[in-house]
Amino acid sequence: MADLEAVLADVSYLMAMEKSRSQPAARASKKIILPDPSVRSIMQKYLEKTGEIKFERIFSQRLGFLLLKDFADNVSEAACPQIKFYEAIKEYEKMGTAEERLIKAREIYDHNIMVEMLAHSHNYSKNSLQHVQRNLMKNNVQPDLFQPYVVEICEQLKNDIFQKFLESDKFTRFCQWKNLELNMQLTVNDFSIHRIIGRGGFGEVYGCRKADTGKM
Repeated sequence: MADLEAVLADVSYLMAMEKSRSQPAARASKKIILPDPSVRSIMQKYLEKTGEIKFERIFSQRLGFLLLKDFADNVSEAACPQIKFYEAIKEYEKMGTAEERLIKAREIYDHNIMVEMLAHSHNYSKNSLQHVQRNLMKNNVQPDLFQPYVVEICEQLKNDIFQKFLESDKFTRFCQWKNLELNMQLTVNDFSIHRIIGRGGFGEVYGCRKADTGKM
């Protein structure tokens, strides 16, 4: 009987694991509910007090970057090619081999730098341009090859669209998520608990699935 129970527990656990991989968060049994947009007022004061309403602090967070990108793509009246340029550079920086970086570096140079130069819209310093050109000619593709451009991209975004972002609904959404983050309290009710997957000095370890995301 004990063996049968163990088998059933294994099956239940494996089904939950498979479900967590295939089931989108939207179908999960428990949804994340954001606070009312009116929370922006109090959260803005809190974030100002803690020094969080700075371009560098917001842009360096995944949430902040995605909302700023959403603003640039869908709200900002002015074109904002810096975001795509920045994403291409970050993709380049994550590449593991020099061969991969060389291919990506040349792609970035052709699509993000040369195209703008031909259109006379390359609004970056001569030093940054020459730094990349000089290293590409030598096939010297260190992960920080485009760092001078990253500095300038961030400065342009900070000066061009950041203030408008702070006045937009996208920043309201940022405040809602930050309020949720500050007030989030997890309990056992936030998880579906499955079989024991191990035992140790601190007790038994159970497989659990988060109710709002469906992830194990």
